[in-house]
Amino acid sequence: MPEKINIGVIGAGWWATLSHIPALLANPHVGSVAVSRPDADGLAKVAAEFPRVKPYLHTAEMLASETLHGVVVASPHTFHAEHGHMALSRGLHTLIEKPMATNAGDARMLVETAKANGVEIILPYGWNFKPITALAHRLVADGWIGEVRHVVAQMASALSDLFGGEQMVETKDHLFRPPASTWADPAKAGGYGWGQLTHGLGALFSMVDLDPVRVFAKTGLSPAGVDFYDAAVVELENGATISLSGAATVPKSRSYQMDIRIFGTEGMLLFDIERARCEVIRHDGKTHIEQLPADAGAYESVAPIALLVELCRGADVVNPADGTVGMRASLLLDAMYRSAASGQMEKVG
Repeated sequence: MPEKINIGVIGAGWWATLSHIPALLANPHVGSVAVSRPDADGLAKVAAEFPRVKPYLHTAEMLASETLHGVVVASPHTFHAEHGHMALSRGLHTLIEKPMATNAGDARMLVETAKANGVEIILPYGWNFKPITALAHRLVADGWIGEVRHVVAQMASALSDLFGGEQMVETKDHLFRPPASTWADPAKAGGYGWGQLTHGLGALFSMVDLDPVRVFAKTGLSPAGVDFYDAAVVELENGATISLSGAATVPKSRSYQMDIRIFGTEGMLLFDIERARCEVIRHDGKTHIEQLPADAGAYESVAPIALLVELCRGADVVNPADGTVGMRASLLLDAMYRSAASGQMEKVG
């Protein structure tokens, strides 16, 4: 086990400078942090804000020059697969920001690359790292609801500005602001599905260990031309169905919504981050109703970085948001967008 872990960050933009880099610098097991960003002015701002980081304009140079144990990929959505592959093919555990990839082929490629090199992919699906989601996973895995037959899953966020092509109001004092070119450009995987609904799918596929196989979808567009609203019917590999919903226009006075209801042959599981609920009700009368604190559904941003560090240190730890979870989310979203464009039921790629 190395005494200190060296981490490279590809894409030192809004979320990396707000969350990932501070978490790495605060971790006692991290030695050095190198960052790459392709514009000199932006890189200078990062270096001034974080004097301990090693700045690079070119990702390939950073990877070749530094002795790294792991990598964080936080570049724009459409670069995640390229940058993830660069890190994974070097045998480095890699945290890849969501979405893991923006098409089915790239998602499968990343999982295959990680497997071939004996390393792990981590998706920073913050809710997957919360005890409430771990509990839901365990209840389903332990057979409390029997075989999964139907799922109702919805996620909603107060991000009408972000997906409408405007500045996200909460970020006015941040070092960088999330650019419309990443979040609100339909040609660059902008929209609620890639940008937010992927979180809900990450939680869902941590509970339901099944591949999606077919999707039919409709979307409602924002003023920027990306999806504000997503509605989809999904078929899983065992014939089970999902009724999936996403919405970007929650009022700013309210927080995230994520409500997942899983119906099985033996009962149902009810999971809700907004009202902090996780419970099972069975046909035989048995129940499991967890007593949860009011903040049980709050988002977790540091734990994924901590997990990356522990994996790099060689620790035997559980990854609740691995490459398979990220791949299934990307596969479903890829088919969802294709279906919305074609008006037809689409097979998962």
